[in-house]
Amino acid sequence: MSEITAPIEIGGVKIRNRTFLPGHTTNFGMNNLPTDRNIDYLASRANGGVGLIISEAIRVHPTSAGRSSTLGASDDRCIPSYQKLTAAVHKNGAAIFAQIMHAGRQANGDATHTAAWSASEVPWTLGGQIPHVMSHSDISIMVKAFGNSAKRMQSAEFDGLEVHLGHGHLIQQFLSPVSNTRTDKYGGSLENRMRFAVEVLEEIYKSVPNMCIGIRISADEFMPNGLTPDAMLEIVDKLNAAFNFNFLHVSHSAYHGSYSVATQIADMSFGHAPFRKHAALFRDNFPSIPLLAVCRLDSISEAAELIDSGEADMVGLARPMIADPEIMNKFISNKDTEVTSCIACNQECIGRVEKNLPISCVVNPEVGFERKWQELRSANPATQRVLVIGGGPAGMSAALSAHSFGHKVSLYEASANLGGQIRLAGSLERRSRIGLLNLDLVRKIGQTDIEVTFNKLVTDINEHYINFEKVILATGASHIARNFGEGFAAVTVEEAILKYCHRTPNDVSDLVIFDEEGSWIAASIAEQLASDGYQVHLVSPTANLFAQITLYSKLALIPRLKSLGVQIYLSAQVEVTANKVTIASSMNQQRTQIPNCLAIVDSGPRKANDELYQLAPIERAGQLHIIGDALSPRSIAEATFEGHAIGALIDLDLDLALRALES
Repeated sequence: MSEITAPIEIGGVKIRNRTFLPGHTTNFGMNNLPTDRNIDYLASRANGGVGLIISEAIRVHPTSAGRSSTLGASDDRCIPSYQKLTAAVHKNGAAIFAQIMHAGRQANGDATHTAAWSASEVPWTLGGQIPHVMSHSDISIMVKAFGNSAKRMQSAEFDGLEVHLGHGHLIQQFLSPVSNTRTDKYGGSLENRMRFAVEVLEEIYKSVPNMCIGIRISADEFMPNGLTPDAMLEIVDKLNAAFNFNFLHVSHSAYHGSYSVATQIADMSFGHAPFRKHAALFRDNFPSIPLLAVCRLDSISEAAELIDSGEADMVGLARPMIADPEIMNKFISNKDTEVTSCIACNQECIGRVEKNLPISCVVNPEVGFERKWQELRSANPATQRVLVIGGGPAGMSAALSAHSFGHKVSLYEASANLGGQIRLAGSLERRSRIGLLNLDLVRKIGQTDIEVTFNKLVTDINEHYINFEKVILATGASHIARNFGEGFAAVTVEEAILKYCHRTPNDVSDLVIFDEEGSWIAASIAEQLASDGYQVHLVSPTANLFAQITLYSKLALIPRLKSLGVQIYLSAQVEVTANKVTIASSMNQQRTQIPNCLAIVDSGPRKANDELYQLAPIERAGQLHIIGDALSPRSIAEATFEGHAIGALIDLDLDLALRALES
């Protein structure tokens, strides 16, 4: 067994193994305090075997709140709420540290009518709110706020403190020459730029002298003229000489509207452990400080590599533990093959945070509803015969959920394979982890007695009402290529993948993709085709590019497309005259001819395959359910969530089932 399972002691805190859940925003809070959802969520991960939990960012001052769903510690009334949180985690065997921070210029306060505070009047991104420049009085207030919050966290029985000096938050805004343009004693030289961090840490150590204290840093800002690994080595060296930290948590990036923020929560396109080198660098330079590492690790086995090679003392896995709270228990009991894989899609975790919504998970729809699902499983509903029509992610999720609640389930799939459109999506190189969702669902179905029938196309649903109490339609949606004029052949995205992807183009290599949806569908196909050597022209009829893709992924995707030579046209249309393709801009009247276009790939609106539902007699309304893209063409997140919900709450219609989960 790997050393990852061995206990460790950090700053006097005994931790049962070398894994930790890094701090990450959930938006489960209310009035900036933890709720039962926060408690159940972390208690579930503690019960799953993780050694240490680091809380999501706890804001030290109201100017950092941003919205009411974040967590804060700006007055003593917060202590009882956090005591409930720490007690639940301790009860399940894990240690818990409080991460304290101020978001600085990111906390623009649109929801709370507060201004962003920062070292200088430099916004976090082009067009972002100009922050309030902190005066010496403001700095003094903030230093005391850190100390007071530290005392409250100690009173709430946290085992330690992680002071956030990274990710482009307030302290890093003072440290970085990109965001700190001050000319007073807090700006200019490195000593001056470090002054705020030193004052904060002095106040914290004075306030809680006997507590385990460490810092979280970004090893690299990935920004021109920003903080580099060499600069951060010098900063950590100076700070550690003054404070003798109990641990050092090495991360990366700055919260900035550029490629940098995309590295912070690296999606599947980055590959495995892309920032592993940072942990090794700081381990080599600070061998006596327990080092905590995060770097897009996808499994405990992969994380164990860093422990066993001596690159880190503890390893953090946020999204894999969102996807499967039991990931560590399964590793310890040699059940690694039963882990539900994180697909690193960023869709329901950080993608929902970006929209100020509570996090969820494509592969684990129970996130944020842990207690509700526990209650549902104890209800023991009467067994029913359930037919699921359609073997994509919605259908498989529904079949598995219904089976787990004791129902007798049959699944009909019109093709020879389960998976639907995610099988094709997973064939694209930069989106290959999507295929893990299909593999996991297929594996889980294979471990049950769900009766699967392939090549079964249902054209008349009425004959099945006699044999089944409930019928779930999960028949998906279809792309339909439109005629762009003069008979020029357009192809669907599915046809484009099968006909052009992973094939070297001949003499004619121009392909036009008309992206009306703004999702990963067109984006991933464009990247694959460009990687294969095609000249790709990506056309959006809107002024926004990839409106449905989270900023955290988009800011890495766009530079990749640019490097591959993809031509992008916004607010444009595709016209065909005499078999000649023209891209016409509505913004500047520019017209670009593509004289030798192979094909137009039409990534337009999808049509729900809902014919069986539309023809169902009224008297069958309580017997028939429709979910996923068949209900309304959306994403795999809605497919898996609705399948999971209706499979459990089979006697309710879908809207009532979803409301039951929220209640």
